[in-house]
Amino acid sequence: MLGRINAPALAALLLLVSGTAHAVQVGGITIRGLDGEMEENVRVSLSLADVRGEDISFRRLRYMLGAAEDETREALEPFGYYSPEIQVEQSRGNGQVEVTITVDAGEPVRVRNADVAIIGAGNRDRYLARDLGNFTPSPGDVFDHRPYEASKALISRRLAERGYFDADFSARRVEVTRADEAADIELVWSSGDRYNMGPVTFEQAPREIIHPHLFDRLIYWNEGEYYHQGRLDRLRTSLQRLDYFSGIEIEPRPDEADADRRVPVEVRLTPAPRKIQTAGLSYGTDSGAGFRLGEERRYVNKRGHKALAQLDYAQKRKTLTLQYRIPAFAWLDGWYTVSLQAADEQTRYVDTRRIELVGSRSGQYSRNLNLVASAHVLRERWAYVDQDDPDAPAEYRYATFSYPSLRAEYVDVDDQLFPRRGIGGSIVLRGGVEDVGSDASFAQVHARATWYQGIGERHRLMVRGEAGHTYTDALVAMPPSLRFYAGGDRSIRGYDWREVGPRIGDFATGAKHVFTGSVEYEHYFENGFGFAVFADSGSAFDDSPDWRTGVGVGLRWASPVGPLRLDIARGLDDPDSPFTLHLDIGTAF
Repeated sequence: MLGRINAPALAALLLLVSGTAHAVQVGGITIRGLDGEMEENVRVSLSLADVRGEDISFRRLRYMLGAAEDETREALEPFGYYSPEIQVEQSRGNGQVEVTITVDAGEPVRVRNADVAIIGAGNRDRYLARDLGNFTPSPGDVFDHRPYEASKALISRRLAERGYFDADFSARRVEVTRADEAADIELVWSSGDRYNMGPVTFEQAPREIIHPHLFDRLIYWNEGEYYHQGRLDRLRTSLQRLDYFSGIEIEPRPDEADADRRVPVEVRLTPAPRKIQTAGLSYGTDSGAGFRLGEERRYVNKRGHKALAQLDYAQKRKTLTLQYRIPAFAWLDGWYTVSLQAADEQTRYVDTRRIELVGSRSGQYSRNLNLVASAHVLRERWAYVDQDDPDAPAEYRYATFSYPSLRAEYVDVDDQLFPRRGIGGSIVLRGGVEDVGSDASFAQVHARATWYQGIGERHRLMVRGEAGHTYTDALVAMPPSLRFYAGGDRSIRGYDWREVGPRIGDFATGAKHVFTGSVEYEHYFENGFGFAVFADSGSAFDDSPDWRTGVGVGLRWASPVGPLRLDIARGLDDPDSPFTLHLDIGTAF
């Protein structure tokens, strides 16, 4: 008489017997009891997930079902859960096996003791001491492997960045006691001695385009001072801003340090193409059809001088710009620049010509702040078209202004092309004195700022503001280029360019003051496209503001060269206001 055989044993026997003759597919895999990153980590760790939809033998399926519990357990350990209860179940139908993994993660393991230290010269380094103080997880925290590995890597990297090239672990141990749900951390680095800055050599290949001695002015430290990677990072940034080279490699060589631990630094530079030539077509409602031609010389000579010539030629608006730049290494990295610009605009609103000579000195005051001091000589002629008699002779006014200007540009954002957090803006101060090179006394301040805040992964909020004020008793003598306007892109959408403000007939004459503000919300999809809603408001005015508000919607594309915006907007202050279309490319601060 045969003994009684239970159902699970019979099922296992049948699987074993038929394993080589039949195949089955793994269907859905359901994980219960977990959420977020833990569930995803379990899923990608399962062997079963790798064979979904494939024909596999019953024998292989049985092995993977048995391994699923261990794989799940190991996938939870990085999150601090070392003693979970796991149940793996299966159901079959239509040639597929549905797998359900139910997990009770239990109590996490917490850090009981954390002995994290640096011995040697690095023990007296206050920056390393700060990093040690910020080490996570700390006693009482869940022993999450992710912050643990990140903190460990950070300190190892900081040791190298600050010149402790001989640093190594003298103790590296983590002991997990499951019964106590506790982890004990012991991490001790032996820093060794700190190295110093050694000689810096520059190599330009395949040819030399700049005198090497010019680069010596970019080295703001003295040989023999303590080593710090930040000094080399600043050197790299200075070389990038010069825009002479397409490739910049900076390599410290601690293995070649001398007896005084001075680390030589090799800088290898690959020249960029000497010429940058641009050409394009354009069309504007007021300017008409036109084209743009330009050429920039990245380096005119071995002293690093630059030159630029650009022509914007349209039917009713023409601009010619000539510019020459000389690198300025003393005090602040920047440029001495001389530029000459001539402009001619003859639209149905205004007939104006101007020529302006500008000499300036720019300097990078800090990582976020750039300063530009300049002197301007402006000669301008203008006349507004008589709307009642467009053919009437123009009554031209002439103005000459010579004045200094100071511009400060501040940018502190997480991404220059597509910022999701931070602020950027500028402020300009300028003024002239009557009979001292100017036809009238005036002083102006003009400030712009934009604040960015990402919301989740696909949303962005932007708040923009602008304020400008002119102090003068002779606005009538101020040429159009020294007045303020509002309306159009990056101002008040829903209104045309320069539509808002004092007017003669249908055209703007410019104003003493300007105030504008904007709030915009954007949502992006996975493909980089998105949409936006916005509201803009403001005014350009002489005595009292006449506020104008526009609202609209837009399409967005996070392109490789910055955001592309296509907006349709409408002004709210006139029931008969038409819709306006606005196209804008790039990020403006």
